[in-house]
Amino acid sequence: MTRRTADWSEGLAQDLRNPEIAREFILAAIADGLPLQKVLAKAVRAYGLKEFAAKAKMPASNLHRTINPAHNPTLSSLNRVLKPFGLELSVAPAKRSRAA
Repeated sequence: MTRRTADWSEGLAQDLRNPEIAREFILAAIADGLPLQKVLAKAVRAYGLKEFAAKAKMPASNLHRTINPAHNPTLSSLNRVLKPFGLELSVAPAKRSRAA
C-alpha cells in the first residue's frame, strides 16, 4: 500500500470540505467497491465530526455510530449523512445481463 504524506492527507481533507468534491469522492470510492461507511467516515472526519453533525442535524454520537463499520445504520441515518453531500440511497431494479 502506498504511504501518503501529511501534506497529501491535509490537502485531501481540505478538498473534502467542499461538498461538490466530497460528493464526487464518495461516488468514485463507492464505484471502486469501497465500503460506504468507511468512505463516509473519511469525508465526515475531513469536515469535522461535531461540525458535520450540526450540518446533518443529528447528534455527534449518532453520526459516529452511523459511519462506524461495527454498527448497522438505518437507511434514514445514512440518508441524513448523505444529504449535505447532495446524495441519497435508494433501491432500483437490478440491471439484467445478456447472459441471464
